[in-house]
Amino acid sequence: MNRRRNEYLEGVLLSFQFFTILPIKKELAMEKKQLQTAVQSFPFIGLVLGLIGSAVLYVLQEFSNFSVLAISFFFFLIGIFLTGGIHLDGWMDCNDAYFSYQSIEKRLEIMKDPRTGAFGVLAVMLLLGTRFLFVYESIIMFSAFDYFYFLLIPILSRMSLGYMLASTRSAKKEGLAYFFQKGLAKNKVYLTYFLILLCIILFSLWIHPVMIGYVFLLVSSAVLYTFWAKRFAKRNYGGITGDVLGATVEGGEAFLWMIVWLLHYSVMG
Repeated sequence: MNRRRNEYLEGVLLSFQFFTILPIKKELAMEKKQLQTAVQSFPFIGLVLGLIGSAVLYVLQEFSNFSVLAISFFFFLIGIFLTGGIHLDGWMDCNDAYFSYQSIEKRLEIMKDPRTGAFGVLAVMLLLGTRFLFVYESIIMFSAFDYFYFLLIPILSRMSLGYMLASTRSAKKEGLAYFFQKGLAKNKVYLTYFLILLCIILFSLWIHPVMIGYVFLLVSSAVLYTFWAKRFAKRNYGGITGDVLGATVEGGEAFLWMIVWLLHYSVMG
């Protein structure tokens, strides 16, 4: 029992060690069971990031005299800081490769190049600019329920990451994606994520009945985005790579922020 618990804990810590800057200063085993647990715990990474971000937002709103613009900027930065920009790097590399309009093989080579091209720079500027707009205007129209919606965004985006990893072949037999796919029990990932989604919907119903419609729309949007991202990755990159997974997270978060922003204008506002 102790060994099994230690393997589970190592898997959770492994996911944080790979995908955040949180100081996990421990040498962890990277065997099949640890990697399996790491993938299943991706939503937990989103939960922790969301809780930290929500706590920062609450403190700034309640105990500071900063303007809404300044509060939005600090809240916007915290997610980038906590991940060390690892997913943004994937977003830039994928856009450089995609807009090269080359073959899949050439696109994979471009993604391996440590240099960033003009399309990558433009893509990340567009991504961050639009996401900041969604964050800023959502905070302007802020209500107490928004803490829950803001918390869901990093959780759902990490579930997209895990689903892509479990359901889509690797474009190459090397790299981060291929490493995490080794011996991955896909059905366990699907079951874990399904139960998490069910808990999210039930919890939102428990908080307030009016939330269930908004949460269901947010969850449905994340599911549709994930299916689209999977199809896009297979068609344009031949499958997934670490960069493709990073781009999936960044694109997913921007898309979900857009949904929350539109909800504020259409119904919640």
